[in-house]
Amino acid sequence: MTKQLAFIVVFLVTVGIFIYTVSRLVSYFRLTQAAFPVKDIAQRIKVTFTVAFGQTKIFRRPVIGLMHAFVFWGFCMISFGTIEIVLDGLLGLDKSLQGLGWLYVVISGSGDIFSWIIGVFITAFLIRRLFLHIRRFEGIGMKHISHLDANIALVLIGLLMVTLVGMNAASAELQRLSPGRAAGYYPFSSCLSGLFSGAGDQQINNWYEVFWWLHILIIFLFINVLPYSKHFHVFMSIPNVFLSRLDPPGKLPNMEQVTREVKLMLNPDTAFASSSSEPIIARFGVKDIEDVSWKNYLDSLACTECGRCTSVCPANITGKKLSPRKIIMDVRARMKEKGPGMVKQGKEFSDNRSLLRDYITEEELWACTTCNACAQECPININHPTLIVDMRRYLVMEEASAPGLLKVTFNNIENNGAPWQYSPEDRLNWARDLEMNVN
Repeated sequence: MTKQLAFIVVFLVTVGIFIYTVSRLVSYFRLTQAAFPVKDIAQRIKVTFTVAFGQTKIFRRPVIGLMHAFVFWGFCMISFGTIEIVLDGLLGLDKSLQGLGWLYVVISGSGDIFSWIIGVFITAFLIRRLFLHIRRFEGIGMKHISHLDANIALVLIGLLMVTLVGMNAASAELQRLSPGRAAGYYPFSSCLSGLFSGAGDQQINNWYEVFWWLHILIIFLFINVLPYSKHFHVFMSIPNVFLSRLDPPGKLPNMEQVTREVKLMLNPDTAFASSSSEPIIARFGVKDIEDVSWKNYLDSLACTECGRCTSVCPANITGKKLSPRKIIMDVRARMKEKGPGMVKQGKEFSDNRSLLRDYITEEELWACTTCNACAQECPININHPTLIVDMRRYLVMEEASAPGLLKVTFNNIENNGAPWQYSPEDRLNWARDLEMNVN
């Protein structure tokens, strides 16, 4: 009874903190702009199973991709064990899912096997980060806190696996001493049950309780640390894939307010039509965080900071300042900085800073070739070019700011109706002395 009450208190505290965090994020989402309509649900489900659960895009790096995929699949399987622990704690039971029969044997056995696999691979990931200095983990935008954040998350995951193995090993030894007492199947962890040899039932049960509490407390800690960590993608990557843009990667969305003005010019009768209920956006493009869409902000929360986007960016490879990963990370950082003030004082709040220039420079934006290599490579379907283009739109349409050669092109289009510096009358001069066979 004491264990049950203690668990309920800890559980309620954990849920309360998590609800507070989620409500804060929801308030930030309300500050953003509309994006595309969410439809084609069947296709979205297919993309989710292919990209998120199938981990297909991550297999472009076969070895590390397979390791990461096993960690992901392992967490999916181990989550059943976590559900059981929560039910045990709330209801004051032990092995509350054992009534599933043979399915429980499969779940417990798979969870045990994956706990070892995850433990080994997480150790490899940590060693890789600490000692191998992978190039894509470095670079612009990656600060010391980013590496520390990743290392802490990996250590917590490792501790989760250690405590889970300890629970399973104690359960296996209790099964050996008293068949039928501890349900479940633990093919790997049973090899460690010998560590408890010589101990009595009560001592083994005490060790089981120690590992049980450590495991669930680390889970609760992990749940509330994740939203403030890059590993928030554990929660956000699947929703982000489900809400992916389904358009071809190279297709850029039109600006609704521009489309509206063009239609008005082409059909003056629409000037007298009833006004639309859709609000007219006062700013063209993106200057600051309140101008980004909810999908842009979701991308920033789901970003794994893996650097695959930057590692394939031709601008970055050739030494230019652009890093697609940094662009997405800057959105998250800027919302964290300005969001609380806007929640309290409204969108009119200003701290005399902006996403453009204070976080992302014009040099970065104009270095992008919109080749979509970053979007193609991203394992969770983040679309970087749409945000970059929206920030360029602000520069051109609001500030008339663009590189010199682009300004020449704009002037030519305005004056000559084409990007070339020739009048329409002279455009065919190149063919004046050509002889053509018309037979």
